[in-house]
Amino acid sequence: MKPLATPIAALVGAALLAACGGGDVPAPVSDTVPPSATASTDALAQWAGAQAEDDTREPLRLDGVELPSSETAEPAPLAR
Repeated sequence: MKPLATPIAALVGAALLAACGGGDVPAPVSDTVPPSATASTDALAQWAGAQAEDDTREPLRLDGVELPSSETAEPAPLAR
C-alpha cells in the first residue's frame, strides 16, 4: 500500500500546484486624463475614442483638468 501512496500523493500535490496558476493580470487603468489629451481638440477626440468600454471601471477624474475647446474647428467624430 505504501508504494502506491507516494505516487498518488505526488500527483495530488502537482494538481494542487497547477490549480494555483497566476492567471492574467490586467493592466493598470488610469482614472485621470493624460496631459497629452488636453493639447488640442483633435488630441482629446483621439484619446477619448481609444478608451475601452467598461461599465465596471471607475469614472474619470476631471478635477483640475482644463479640456481644450475651439471656436473654429469642426466637431470631430469619436471613432470606435
